[in-house]
Amino acid sequence: MKAPEIRVKRSGARGFSLLETMIALAIIGIALVTLLGLGNRSINISGRLHKITQATLLAQEKMTGIELTAQAGNLDLQNEEGRFVPPFEIYSWRTDFSETPLAAVRMVTVTVLWGEEGKNELVELTSFVFRRDAAP
Repeated sequence: MKAPEIRVKRSGARGFSLLETMIALAIIGIALVTLLGLGNRSINISGRLHKITQATLLAQEKMTGIELTAQAGNLDLQNEEGRFVPPFEIYSWRTDFSETPLAAVRMVTVTVLWGEEGKNELVELTSFVFRRDAAP
């Protein structure tokens, strides 16, 4: 008795060649590297936005203190600078006061910085405070 013969019918379909496989792997590799780079960029942007938000809140807090001091009648508002207490020790602040055309009003700018000022790592708030002792 003869063993049955198995015949494979070829319909003209072939597998991928080595070159096609290598090209597909190169395309997938480039896409994955690009996606990983975008993920890292997203994390960096999120960190920068967190610092900007924190600096803005600290500047608002400093500005509120200045406005309350001016309302209490303390007119010894001078240009100052300093650092915030932990956990915000990476931030420093600076206040600048300047005169306006109105004698009763002074312009105040609060600047909160972190990192290098040259890299624009700062937030500035400007407001006006009323001086009660100024003549009308």
